[in-house]
Amino acid sequence: MALINKLRNKMGTAIVVVVGFAIVSFVLADLLGPNSALFGGQDNSVGEIAGQTIMAPEYRSAIEVLSDKFSLRNGRRPSDLESNTLQEQGWEMLISNVAFTEQFRELGIVVTEDEEIDMVQGKNVHPDLMASFINPETGVFDKAALIQYLSSIGNLPIQSQAMWLSMEDDIVSGRRRIKYDNLMVKSSYTTMAESKRLYEEQTTVAELKYLYVPYYAVGDSMVTVTDSELKFYLNDHAAEYEVGESRSMKYVTFAILPSGADTTNFLQDLVDMREEFSTITDDSIYAQVNTEFGSGFNRYSVDALPSILQIEYENLAPGLVYGPFTENGYYNLYKISAEVEDTIFAARARHILFKPQDESDEAKAESRVEALSVLRQLKNGADFAEMAQQHGTDGTSTRGGDLGWFKTGAMVPPFQKAVFSATAPGLLRDLVETDFGYHIIDVTNTKTNKTFKIATISRLLVPSDNSRDEAFRKADFFAGTSENLQEFEENAQKDDILIQDASNIDKNARRVGALGNARTVVSWLYREADVGSVSTVYEIEENYVIAIMTEATGKGTASLDNVRNELIVKVKNEKKAQLIIEKLKSTGGDLEAMAAAYGTDAGIYNTSDLKMNSNSLPNVGFAPEAVGKTFALEHGEISEPFGTDNGVLVLEMISITPAPQIADYSLYKQQLTQQYENQVGFNIANVVKEYANIEDRRYKFY
Repeated sequence: MALINKLRNKMGTAIVVVVGFAIVSFVLADLLGPNSALFGGQDNSVGEIAGQTIMAPEYRSAIEVLSDKFSLRNGRRPSDLESNTLQEQGWEMLISNVAFTEQFRELGIVVTEDEEIDMVQGKNVHPDLMASFINPETGVFDKAALIQYLSSIGNLPIQSQAMWLSMEDDIVSGRRRIKYDNLMVKSSYTTMAESKRLYEEQTTVAELKYLYVPYYAVGDSMVTVTDSELKFYLNDHAAEYEVGESRSMKYVTFAILPSGADTTNFLQDLVDMREEFSTITDDSIYAQVNTEFGSGFNRYSVDALPSILQIEYENLAPGLVYGPFTENGYYNLYKISAEVEDTIFAARARHILFKPQDESDEAKAESRVEALSVLRQLKNGADFAEMAQQHGTDGTSTRGGDLGWFKTGAMVPPFQKAVFSATAPGLLRDLVETDFGYHIIDVTNTKTNKTFKIATISRLLVPSDNSRDEAFRKADFFAGTSENLQEFEENAQKDDILIQDASNIDKNARRVGALGNARTVVSWLYREADVGSVSTVYEIEENYVIAIMTEATGKGTASLDNVRNELIVKVKNEKKAQLIIEKLKSTGGDLEAMAAAYGTDAGIYNTSDLKMNSNSLPNVGFAPEAVGKTFALEHGEISEPFGTDNGVLVLEMISITPAPQIADYSLYKQQLTQQYENQVGFNIANVVKEYANIEDRRYKFY
């Protein structure tokens, strides 16, 4: 029997017991818990996929599997942000498992035992397994280590065994999906007629002259738009304005900030800590115990020092404490534990690069003459940063030529030798030539191999409990005295509190307006709130938040109010197009006559290389309809005026150069086939999802 089956048999009893116990626990919890459907509790489903109801425990299990895999790969639990991503991946995994399984069944797509063995220990080991068994010394896949792991897996903890089976299932599922996609890819076919059309679209060229009048040539005051016209346009273009279910709200925030007393107490604590820090002997342990961010103890070369210490690195002395300094919101104390010498040197310099136009001797000579001229000006007192901005030809010119600190080996040899040979800071007297050109170099810090061992204490100033309570009291009073939108707005105006709007909030949204992780508010909008409901106080990212739902939109066509501004522009442009077209038609004559009669807002342009596969015109922008009309014109024919997204056009065909006849279109057939194949996987996934009739109700729980 195959190894996989042996492993399953060895692990089967124990895992079945564990999994069975978990399932029974889930079932009993669901049946007997407070939310049990059996006793009239709320629905415990998170959605439906292809007619199959997905229950919350099943979704949680999918997330936990992904979370465990993340932990195995990274050696830590996922952060909040990473957990959000895993939740989305878990849902996508369920969609794939449920929606595609039916497709696999109907098409008879299976993965045999022989294939499975081959992916686990054969000639074609799966990339995920290979990545999990890399020899740290050689950096390559260690198949012997994999075989050894498989032979001993029965002695591993049950959780590890279950994780292996989960990984194995993923590999099998992935292979089924590859087979499915390949089946679709190989069914793609490109005809010779399609290949010929692609060739003609890419090589047929038109020379075109056109008159263009942008819509801004007609003032907005010249056209008016009514609500009935907007509604008619929206109904006529309903497919363009399809939206999903959404909510809109207004909200206010009460920042949870440290008070003046909090700041005073915090700084006094830092002063006391600095005093103790300066006398302590075991710097690293003291820092690690007291820091709130970072490891507390590190070794720094000069180029890697915190910027505040780097400025005076030559004066840093072991035993001294520096700070507190603020950086990224933290207050930092630095204690120099020791100063040692490294084998690698670092230096700092700025330069002005003069790069020749080409590799010719004349270009190089011209560049060198210019560099020598600037060098003389610098020796006579010119400002280096200004000259770098004026003459520099690389990215450092915008910062005055500053290269910052760099270590041995970071620069090309001639440049490094010049800088690292300097015995004192200052402008080097001669140019330095490298493969990049000629450099004027100012050494700002000569080479050093100093390295510092530094204990760091980072502390964050946070509001005290009293400050948090005071902010909550204000927020709670606001919520308690706002029972409707009018009171909400009146209270905000009375206390000069900014009201912010958040529109079209999706049920799975996490960020809402300026609020980061706002899932609690989104969940409230979809689970409890009605239009006009005022929320309780939510704590979100050091703010207390109170919201009021202003709109609930169902799936379908967007409401007029939500797209009003966009529709006004669209309808006004249609009316402007009519006015412009009428005026152009009334003038008659050729393009020049039309432009002269219309006025300065009408411009005439030419293009000599317009191709059939283009979708825009120079000076006009996106205008696929113009390209289509162009290739329908005869030589010398002038089109009727017509509107585009940005203005009105009149086209005059000068000439068309047809694509030359060729005997072989195989290159274009290959190009088109590759394009089709690249799109198959994405398109198939979308189609399967569409017909799975997915209903997402995760907002009830997450």
